[in-house]
Amino acid sequence: MNQKNRVASIDILRGLVMVIMALDHVRDYFHFDAFFFDPLDLEQTNSALFWTRFVTHFCAPVFVFLAGTSAFFVSRRRTKRELSVWLLQRGFWLVVLEFTIVRFGWLFNFGYSQVFAGVIWILGLSMIILAGLVYLPGRLVLAVSALAVVGHNAFDGFTPEGPIASLVWSFLHVRGFIDFAGFKLFSFAYPLMPWPFVMALGFELGRLYSTDVDPAGRRRVLWQVGAACVAVFVLLRLVNVYGDPIPWSVQATPLFTVWSFFNVNKYPPSLLFLLITLGPALIFLAISENWRGRIADWLATVGRVPLFFYVIHIYVIHALGAIAAGATGYGAEGIVIDFWVTEQPELDGYGFNLGVVYLIWVAVVVALYPACAWYDRYKMSHKDNRWLSYL
Repeated sequence: MNQKNRVASIDILRGLVMVIMALDHVRDYFHFDAFFFDPLDLEQTNSALFWTRFVTHFCAPVFVFLAGTSAFFVSRRRTKRELSVWLLQRGFWLVVLEFTIVRFGWLFNFGYSQVFAGVIWILGLSMIILAGLVYLPGRLVLAVSALAVVGHNAFDGFTPEGPIASLVWSFLHVRGFIDFAGFKLFSFAYPLMPWPFVMALGFELGRLYSTDVDPAGRRRVLWQVGAACVAVFVLLRLVNVYGDPIPWSVQATPLFTVWSFFNVNKYPPSLLFLLITLGPALIFLAISENWRGRIADWLATVGRVPLFFYVIHIYVIHALGAIAAGATGYGAEGIVIDFWVTEQPELDGYGFNLGVVYLIWVAVVVALYPACAWYDRYKMSHKDNRWLSYL
């Protein structure tokens, strides 16, 4: 899809979540508590830290969901077979990218005693599965995908026995390390379910942007579905029986109770997690459809080159983190080697407060924008180069 035929609101939303994602990763490398506890841990967090982490929850589901929508736009100019082949090729490429270029960006080492299978991995696997789903009738895909998203939490209490069964279940539904005689594979940071079906729902969303759909009607549907998702989230969370493996509870103060209420599970994404992230995203698509101006254009530029932004921002943030650690006397090697995977007691005391984290985040995003704008222009002027569609 060339630039003049793109849907600006989708690019704006995608750009927004990429920028928010960068905040989470800057926090990972610069905040003084990032190495030692979960910001959603109610016993240790504070309001600013909790909501900083919570808002970044929107990134992965919206990224995967809109990748499905982009695939629908591709389908408008390709046969189903061509679309399926494109999805397979891109999916396998993303899996390779995760375990090579992306992995090195996170760890800055060539040893493979630890391997992440993160969001790029799950994006690639979801595309591979979508390559088969596109042959099915749209209504069937919509029904099966909705059933998977709604129903996968019914298996939260299931614990298979045996090493093979446990391995398969970790791949499908449980986040964790897998050990093979000292080879520690953090292979399932993003378990498979229900991500492919989130992407498939995004694919079906694309039908709302067909030329025969009235724009006002489309915005009304987006509003209604988005508001319904938020309402169902509130209702199910109040009932506190189904939709998330972490029930909320009344805490010592009303503020902590609110935190408990919104502390939903991301790994794997629960039904409630997806409702409270994708619901507002759909509302955003409705209200941003006619947005114009410098900020909208800026976000749309980032949103047109999301994978490019993703890859370069990891390297820039990690390198800056290593420089910051070395400059403050903690040794750059503490962040350069095996960061996130092994205990790093030498980093105890390293880091900055959340205000500094936000300043670094803004500086990084502003600094990366010219590169994104250049690459966006380069892609537009080299549309015949099919390899550019892979980054």
